[in-house]
Amino acid sequence: MDLEDVRLVADPVDEYNHEPDPAPNYNESMYVNAFDHEGGFGGWFRLGNRVNEGYAEMSCCVHLPDGRVAFMFDRPAIDTNEVFDAGGMRIEVIEPFAHLRVTYEGRLCLLDDPTEMAEPRRAFRTNSLVDAAVELDVRGVSPILGGRPVLPDGSEPTVDAEQGFARAHYEQHCRVTGTIRVGDEVLPLDGLGLRDKSWGPRYWQSIGWYRWLPMNFTTDFAVVVSVIDRPGREPRQGGAVLSGGRYHPIRRARIRSDVDGDGYQRALVAEIATDADEYRIEGEVVSLIPLRNRRRTPDGAELLTRITEGMTRYRCGELTGWGMSEYLDQIVDGSPVGPDIREGVWT
Repeated sequence: MDLEDVRLVADPVDEYNHEPDPAPNYNESMYVNAFDHEGGFGGWFRLGNRVNEGYAEMSCCVHLPDGRVAFMFDRPAIDTNEVFDAGGMRIEVIEPFAHLRVTYEGRLCLLDDPTEMAEPRRAFRTNSLVDAAVELDVRGVSPILGGRPVLPDGSEPTVDAEQGFARAHYEQHCRVTGTIRVGDEVLPLDGLGLRDKSWGPRYWQSIGWYRWLPMNFTTDFAVVVSVIDRPGREPRQGGAVLSGGRYHPIRRARIRSDVDGDGYQRALVAEIATDADEYRIEGEVVSLIPLRNRRRTPDGAELLTRITEGMTRYRCGELTGWGMSEYLDQIVDGSPVGPDIREGVWT
């Protein structure tokens, strides 16, 4: 298949959930992040329906102003893919491509040292669980970036379930307003963020590594950068710059990461280029939580994926913005496979 023959369709009907593929690892997910630029706090929220496996992946993560992180992950049982509503979290489409609502009511693990979540069983046992509630309205400030791939004959490309990560995917920068409550602390949020939607077969182990940098500076200047490695291929550079009310595709991207002794990103530099401009963006990771996904193959091998989620303060020229630095690595022989384990290595 020639990628030039594929067009991406952003259809409002895709905001609603699809009939699942027969693939056992079918995943349909929505994700939202949001950061209050003045308050220096925010969070991210995800529901991934894996209905053919009988459960959803629910993640709720709040980065508090003082560096603490409140986090919960759950795999609640589900028997339908018709809604995103599981584990205390609900994501509703109020108006396609214009307005989502995210709510959560439940408990979060409050971490003074978020890196303790590298060993989740111990972290949940030794840190306090507090009641929490999230109510956020998410309104698009940009067009849709990405969509559903369609071939010239109107059909959709087939996806190898074993190698799948997402058959379709789109993103959108947003304005987010609402309230986050963690224990007795109530945080009114009026900020910016990014939401995405994806569906199709997914194993977290289908990608060797990736670096994903979603960020907002203003309602009219925002960036999302991605560098993705699949085994046996050259890393794919992508993303876009939102400027002048439209997205400008990123043609070249490279990221240099400064990491600590555990290989967690603590600072970064991204150099990107569109057809019209070049940008240098510096990032400082303000708080970071390491997460993991484990899967056992039919032959009994255990596969381990690490995903480090960093709330990151970005600078581009005179502008300061906020967002995430999300680094995914497969762990092989106890070490992440990505290229920037050592300080100062460019992807």
